[in-house]
Amino acid sequence: MLILNRRKFLQVGSLASASVMMPKLLKAFEKDHLVPPGNKILVVVQLSGGNDGLNTVIPYRNDIYYKLRPTLGIAREQALSLTDDIGLHPALQGLKGLYDEGALAILNNVGYPDPDRSHFRSMDIWQSAGPSSENWSDGWIGRFLDAQCAACDKPVQALEIDDTLSLAMKGIRQKGLAFKDPDKLQAAANDRLFKELLGKEGNISAATDDHQPVDYLYKTMSATMSSAGYIKNQFKAYKTKEIFPATELGKNMQTIARLIMSDISTKIYYVSHGAFDTHVNQLASQQTQLKRLDEAITALTRELKSNNRFQDVVIVTFSEFGRRVAQNAGGGTDHGTANNMFIIGGGLKQHGLLNQGPDLEHLVDGDLQYQVDFKSVYATLLKNWLHADDGAILRQQYTHLSFV
Repeated sequence: MLILNRRKFLQVGSLASASVMMPKLLKAFEKDHLVPPGNKILVVVQLSGGNDGLNTVIPYRNDIYYKLRPTLGIAREQALSLTDDIGLHPALQGLKGLYDEGALAILNNVGYPDPDRSHFRSMDIWQSAGPSSENWSDGWIGRFLDAQCAACDKPVQALEIDDTLSLAMKGIRQKGLAFKDPDKLQAAANDRLFKELLGKEGNISAATDDHQPVDYLYKTMSATMSSAGYIKNQFKAYKTKEIFPATELGKNMQTIARLIMSDISTKIYYVSHGAFDTHVNQLASQQTQLKRLDEAITALTRELKSNNRFQDVVIVTFSEFGRRVAQNAGGGTDHGTANNMFIIGGGLKQHGLLNQGPDLEHLVDGDLQYQVDFKSVYATLLKNWLHADDGAILRQQYTHLSFV
């Protein structure tokens, strides 16, 4: 009997569980060629911690905004003007350029009924696309994989550039794959422990320190090793032309750019950014996080443009909730409700401000009221961009928007 200690079990288990869909999705595409234009891609950027939407898309002609944020409100002359009433945070210079060229759409007042102010619960709601009154164990992208792999002869895949797989990427039958670095993914797959386990062939009787079985690992390790090498080779097939920032998000976006240009099967990329939980000293903290976001997205869009792929990619940002309208005593903001979303791409059918800015005159307990259910955004992306059955995937029919 081979006994794994907890640390090794977690290391191997994380890689193996993330790779459960690899035999079907990646081994079928072990070919050496680049993806032609026309292959539609979705990049989802999660702004973790609850980004302050009011200081991101700024209603600088609204006196209530400055009354409730006497030291936190961003002055009109500092904001990047979009209209006579609305401006962008000064750190978002690149996004302002995309707005001017018609490649950025901004959706305000996005949320869901009966909002939850818990980071974990609200993020689960966004990632599962379930109602706030129910706890769903599968995610909207995972269910997309379930639906597409069951209904079509060509497999689809989703990749998360992270160490762990988010709920959003977990379906009932299929799951996305999470990794930070293709080189490290292959190195992990070639770990001595993997080879020892594979050397046992089908006769593994393994357990963690508390005797939970890990026989399922063997079933995926062989495919993982093969697929890890494939991903690394595809990653090496293309080198970016643009200079990406040396931040974590910049490196992750560079990885996405290289895979977009070389990985034939990927339809959805998922990446997280930031520590947007700005209860104190928000001005400096949000400035840093938004600048990093702006630089990384700008580099990605430039890379896509230089390769004639920008029209084939949509980038969507979201955060689990916005912040309260009034600033707190610590120079920050507390957990709120409705927020804004950015939608970026070279093939948008609608761009600019898609709806009215935040309504500060009709707050509910000091919070913004949502006007657009985020699941309508998902439904639109699923149906109009990814050509999937959004009603089946979301388990309900939602209103479709028209930005794509």
